[in-house]
Amino acid sequence: MKRTVIFILLLLFCLSIDPDLTKANTQKKPEDIYNERLALYKKVEAITQIPWYYLGAIDQYERSTRRARKDIPKEQGFIGIYFSPRQWAGPLNPELNDTNAKTIQFFGGIGLDGNGDGLADQNDDEDVLFTFANYIADFGFDKKNIKIALWEYYKRDKAVGIIINNALLFEKYGLDIVDKHAFPVPLRWNYSYRSTWGDRRGWGGIRIHEGTDIFAGYGTPVRSTSYGVIELKGWNKYGGWRVGIRDLNNNYHYYAHLSGFEGKLKPGQLVEAGEVIGYVGSSGYGPPGTSGKFPPHLHYGIYKDNGMTEWSFDPYPSLRNWERQERQQRKKK
Repeated sequence: MKRTVIFILLLLFCLSIDPDLTKANTQKKPEDIYNERLALYKKVEAITQIPWYYLGAIDQYERSTRRARKDIPKEQGFIGIYFSPRQWAGPLNPELNDTNAKTIQFFGGIGLDGNGDGLADQNDDEDVLFTFANYIADFGFDKKNIKIALWEYYKRDKAVGIIINNALLFEKYGLDIVDKHAFPVPLRWNYSYRSTWGDRRGWGGIRIHEGTDIFAGYGTPVRSTSYGVIELKGWNKYGGWRVGIRDLNNNYHYYAHLSGFEGKLKPGQLVEAGEVIGYVGSSGYGPPGTSGKFPPHLHYGIYKDNGMTEWSFDPYPSLRNWERQERQQRKKK
């Protein structure tokens, strides 16, 4: 009887545990995930001689486009690289879940055994990463040949450029910069903003507003919200003096209506989250140099590339989140 009571009490205790809390306790910390990925990249690098930061860059590109694509499963594993079953096993292979490297090769599949367990398993992260690295190695190991290999695989210049830039960022800063962000205006300066994405705009034709306006005084510093690479700098008749920066999540950050740029900013330059890139102004709505047609503010927009096309989405929730995170970090100091 006593054992029965204890068993019932234990069962009730287990049922009372919040499943979300249990799940949270088993989840890995971001830094642990980055360390495990880095270890895997370097392990495959040692075998194939493909630098780890290129492997990380490819993996990050695939991860950043995967959720938006309709031709592959939405589940996200430890490694983001995905091969279709027929690509992995071979177009004529009757067994699409084939893990036998010999029959996969016979049917023209790409799948390889990367960890020596005798299986070429598409669900094994090491096999997947080794397979992609081996594909690149067939072209060569230097930057030029890696770019050729990437173009042959993706058939898209933009994908190649994004991956190469991702590699530059990883090589210089490491893996743990992917989710590091900053609010675009220093919190100690006066500014205000609200959700304005999708509002009507009339200058130059009826269109929607593809961003959030952050109102601030002339000369207020404008900072990069993420680690990334400058893709564009110069004049646009709508945005005036503007800068475009691509981050590691394949988001294009657009900073417009600037009064000027910081230093010798140029396309191809790597920038850090929180780094000053320009200053608030009121440029735009006309030929180069036009200014003063509206109050000074920063137009901030984000565009997502899914590997095939690019579109704008509302940056307001992200701005609120980054602003809140930065305030919390300041309180801890």
